[in-house]
Amino acid sequence: MTTLPLMPKATAVWLIEKTALSFTQIAEFCGMHPLEVQAIADGEVAQGIVGYDPVANRQLTQEEISRCEANPDSKLKILSSGNPVKRRSKGARYTPVAKRHDRPDGIAFLLRNFPQLGDQEIVKLLGTTKDTIAKVRNKQHWNSPNIKPRDPVTIGLCSQTDLNAAVTAATLRLEREGQEIPQPPAALLEDAPEHTSPSVED
Repeated sequence: MTTLPLMPKATAVWLIEKTALSFTQIAEFCGMHPLEVQAIADGEVAQGIVGYDPVANRQLTQEEISRCEANPDSKLKILSSGNPVKRRSKGARYTPVAKRHDRPDGIAFLLRNFPQLGDQEIVKLLGTTKDTIAKVRNKQHWNSPNIKPRDPVTIGLCSQTDLNAAVTAATLRLEREGQEIPQPPAALLEDAPEHTSPSVED
């Protein structure tokens, strides 16, 4: 069990914007689901909510935040009491605040170059949501006109090792299911990682 801070959603907004804490750490502290925290980070919910500083309001110390930033497995300990909530399950991969606006570019790159990857595999790889992937795929994302497929390894969203492992796992999964392994368009096979596909910008 844990306790909720005052104004949990506004506190989550502040922690997302001002710290390098993981979605799971913020979710557990604020009594939210990690995907809800991620949706706030993606700008899909809580738009217009002003962040509520838990340090200035004596619910957390900066030392406590720094301790948990240094260890993703650590849990924030609130200084004041609140309503008890149940612990939440582990969430998606944490993406630094500075990189979150690059995530749609990484999604577009994976959709274009690695069609064998399923949505769930992209979710785990980039720390995104199925809804965001669908919006990028269907060009319904709020920033669709500016999305350019960029290698998520190059822009720091995941490691080459993780990407290789995800592609290998997806290929093996399709083979086990007896499905044909989809291939990216031949014209893209020799593209540089930061090449922009005209089809994404149309």
